Amino acid sequence: MSRTNLQVLLANRPTGWVQESNFRIVETELSPLGAGEVLVKNQYLSLDPYMRARMDDVKSYAPPAALGEVMVGETVGVVIESQNPQFQVNDIVSGFLGWQQYGISDGSNLNKVTVTENLPTSVYLGSVGMPGVTAWVGLLEIGKPQPGETVVISAASGAVGSIAGQLAKSKGCRVVGIAGGKAKCDYVVNELGFDVCIDYKAGNLVADLAQATPDGIDVYFESVGGEILEAVLARVNTFARIPLCGLVSQYNEAQPAGLRSLISLLFNRVTLQGFIVGDYADIWPSIAQQLGQMIASGQLKYNETIAEGLENAPAAFIGMLKGQNLGKQLVKLA
Repeated sequence: MSRTNLQVLLANRPTGWVQESNFRIVETELSPLGAGEVLVKNQYLSLDPYMRARMDDVKSYAPPAALGEVMVGETVGVVIESQNPQFQVNDIVSGFLGWQQYGISDGSNLNKVTVTENLPTSVYLGSVGMPGVTAWVGLLEIGKPQPGETVVISAASGAVGSIAGQLAKSKGCRVVGIAGGKAKCDYVVNELGFDVCIDYKAGNLVADLAQATPDGIDVYFESVGGEILEAVLARVNTFARIPLCGLVSQYNEAQPAGLRSLISLLFNRVTLQGFIVGDYADIWPSIAQQLGQMIASGQLKYNETIAEGLENAPAAFIGMLKGQNLGKQLVKLA
């Protein structure tokens, strides 16, 4: 039986801020499966800041998304047809199948996941997936927080920052979040258990950060860049650690901001390490398993912002880049 596939293609490369016109929505006919292939009906699509960088044709850690092709992205869905003995119909799988309703794979980019009452399908794109593992690697493998230290988390209400902050609290740290808006800050403190959260949109970032970090900053989990990074560098302690996983405030800028406070890194002997979570593939499964146990037991909390329908993915993506989401931004496809 023939099936029609709904897809979102990268139509053209953005200049500055992403526009919905950078994408094109099409319908195509699915080809019959070949030997060893699997047909997946995607249930959720993950929207992540890294996708903005992949839209540009520049040197990076991964090839740029190709013009006229399905936009890159991770999905979770159900196997509905299989010519691969490693996958059975009704298996739930995650994989980088892109912005489309159905995906065909040879199985090499698919991982089976276990869905339970406390671990729904969507968490494998968020707290138990790439964002959660990113938080773990950045905070624990690079930041190495010690009890009593002060840890500052940028984008604290987002998919990565919310997990990183909770992990820091579990290590006995004083945790300071930075987020945009009172509602997000209230969530970070009252629901996630951070000690304090600074609303950078309130216009008092430098003063509020100084008040929240009287003993300086030992670890800064960096996802934003720009003025927030500059404010933090004025507060870092000697031998502070900065795991750098993103610079979302700069991705849509025609001329990204440079670093004015480089001297602080020298004088304070700061370790600033950029990282890509895919480089930690050897420990990814173990981390995901531990995160799953912590989510299932209620030790870690998470939130999701869900857009309905693939056709709304471009608008939801732009909203996520503007900070309109709380927690993980997803698109529900089925």
